[in-house]
Amino acid sequence: MWLREELLKSIWHAFTALDVDQRGKVSKSQLKVLSHSLCTVMKIPHDPVALEEHFNDDNKGPLSNQGYMPYLNKFILDKVQEEFDLLEFNKMCWTLCYKKNICTKKLLISDDDAFKVWCMFNFLSEDKYPLVIIIEEIEYLLRKLMEATGTGSSEEKFADYKLQLNTKKNHLTAWELIELVGMGYFSKGMNRQTLSMAISEVFQELILDVLKQGYMMKKGHKRKNWTERWFILRPNSLSYYISEDLVEKKGDIILDRNCCVESLPDKEGKKCLFIIKCTDKSFEISASDKKKKQEWIQATQMCIQLLRLGLPSPHREARLRRRELRQRQQTEEDDLAEKMKQLQAANENKQRQLEDMRMKMEEAAAKAATEEHMRKKTQVDLHDRYRLDLEREKMVRQQMEEQVAQKSSELEQYLQRVRELEDMYHRLEEALEDERQAKQDEENMRKLQARLLEEEAAKRAELEEIHLQQQRALSQTEAEKQELEAERLAKERDLQAAMLQLDRLEKERSGALEQYKEVSRKLERATNKTKNWKDKVAKHEGLVRLIQPGHKGPQRITNWGPASFTDTELELRKKSWQESKNQGAQAQ
Repeated sequence: MWLREELLKSIWHAFTALDVDQRGKVSKSQLKVLSHSLCTVMKIPHDPVALEEHFNDDNKGPLSNQGYMPYLNKFILDKVQEEFDLLEFNKMCWTLCYKKNICTKKLLISDDDAFKVWCMFNFLSEDKYPLVIIIEEIEYLLRKLMEATGTGSSEEKFADYKLQLNTKKNHLTAWELIELVGMGYFSKGMNRQTLSMAISEVFQELILDVLKQGYMMKKGHKRKNWTERWFILRPNSLSYYISEDLVEKKGDIILDRNCCVESLPDKEGKKCLFIIKCTDKSFEISASDKKKKQEWIQATQMCIQLLRLGLPSPHREARLRRRELRQRQQTEEDDLAEKMKQLQAANENKQRQLEDMRMKMEEAAAKAATEEHMRKKTQVDLHDRYRLDLEREKMVRQQMEEQVAQKSSELEQYLQRVRELEDMYHRLEEALEDERQAKQDEENMRKLQARLLEEEAAKRAELEEIHLQQQRALSQTEAEKQELEAERLAKERDLQAAMLQLDRLEKERSGALEQYKEVSRKLERATNKTKNWKDKVAKHEGLVRLIQPGHKGPQRITNWGPASFTDTELELRKKSWQESKNQGAQAQ
């Protein structure tokens, strides 16, 4: 049976979502819908009259959370008798509240992953309303997610985030936790699928109490054959499915305090065997390797030991231990604060005594200060006299240093002007040399241009001669082109005549083929008709055709069958072929 505190957390989210004005009150009609939905999911018969009778004295307006909680405990939670689908229950509460509080389109996670983070928030949050999750549980959840992704936890990021959170409020709401996971602050460089798989793994571990899962071989009870199954270990059962998609469940191994797990030696070609002995049955299982075998044995033994001790699942036990540790730490902090207050009171008494002593010491110090003042005044007078003498000597020395510095500055300026004049003289010489070189280059260029003009004139004369030769060659080519054009036209006419003759022959061939098909059909009909008559004659008269001697004349070889033709047809075809041949020769 699920703990009532965990169910109330999900219902609190749904109730808060219905509180649109955030006044802590919800209308009675909305509470009717919420109560009916809760009864449907938790398999409880709904009594709408009970709600009206319970709130009969409060008809002035919306109902508060304090007024709805007694009704919820008495008429709904107290009537839960059988196991119901906790995921469906949480889904219903999630559906009522998440759209009004968060938008998952801006996050790296889907709605389903956000729902799983919401369920983990309810599991890890404090049993105080409004629900919040403190920084220790946030760090625990984030470390579990980082371990599930295989990237390891970032201590620097955790430290920075804890520092930021401590400066604000030291806790988060459910929607702030979903944004923290969905914004990818602790999962930078990680794709959506990896983050989703990590959330699902931690969700199964914390919420569904999946302590271990994986493929193993199981021996059957009837056929005694070994079959691979997907096993899921929970605190009170070991379920096995056909595959990891959990579509078809094959059975459950119910664990209790009388069960035990033992290792078996290898047999029947199977290795890494162990057996789970229950009251009525025993189950032989084969793991993939020795490490997996040892892990499964230890995990199953831990579940059986927890059942014998009457303790909850490991994660719930760890959560209780963390809360007890925090409570002890809070008690120690309160005790320490009380001791600090006592020490502070004693310190204040000491401070007052010290203040009295300080006053006395100040009076003595005042007297000593007066005497010291007189002594210092005499020293100051002597010091002022010596100081005036030193200042006069310092002024004389400073004037001499200023004169030396001025002379040095004038010398440096003179040397600088000398260097500038030398540099200007060198640049002038370089400019004259560049001018002489430029004039020489200009003369060479003028000579080169004259030579190029002469070569250009010679080339132009050659090009004019070549142009005349090309014109003569073009005139000759034009005449040859006209002759070739006449020859091409003649060949085209011959080709057209040949194409006409070819079309005529094609038509004749098509006609002959049609005649052949017609004759073939007639021959086939005649053959079938003759065969039918012969069958009838043979059937009614019982006559058998006699074998006659062959023709004694000379045999002529010819075609025989559907494609054969007579001598007259052969002569006609021969004449037609000869005429077409003569016409083709005349056309050429």
